[in-house]
Amino acid sequence: MPTPSPEIQAFAAGFPIALLHILAAVAILIAGSAAYILLTPHKEITLIREGNAAAAVSLGGVMLGLAIPLAVSLRASTNLIEIGLWGAATVLVQLLVFRLVDMVLRGLPRRIQEGEMSAATLLVGAKLATALIVAAAVAG
Repeated sequence: MPTPSPEIQAFAAGFPIALLHILAAVAILIAGSAAYILLTPHKEITLIREGNAAAAVSLGGVMLGLAIPLAVSLRASTNLIEIGLWGAATVLVQLLVFRLVDMVLRGLPRRIQEGEMSAATLLVGAKLATALIVAAAVAG
């Protein structure tokens, strides 16, 4: 039986590790999104099921805000511990951003419940801006 090419050997060696890192990042994304949903006073999933576009935009911003630094951490990290640490830091920063925007807008959860797109859009902008800064920090 001929020896597989170096590319096939590299793929066979690296794929399980890459898959593990991807699964870890997706798990952090899901856990971070769930933590956000549980810690915010408004119930995004219920609101989204009722057709509240502001809640959908807000939750989508949360997921993007978490995914951007997680994606960069996959590139910058060499092991699961680093991915986990950056993931935890990202989740904490995003929850802090929600609180800060809530302080600026006053009544952010109520505004999102009422479907106010301007509040949801500002929140998403703050989350994405923060995500890009965190991602740059992770990248070094």
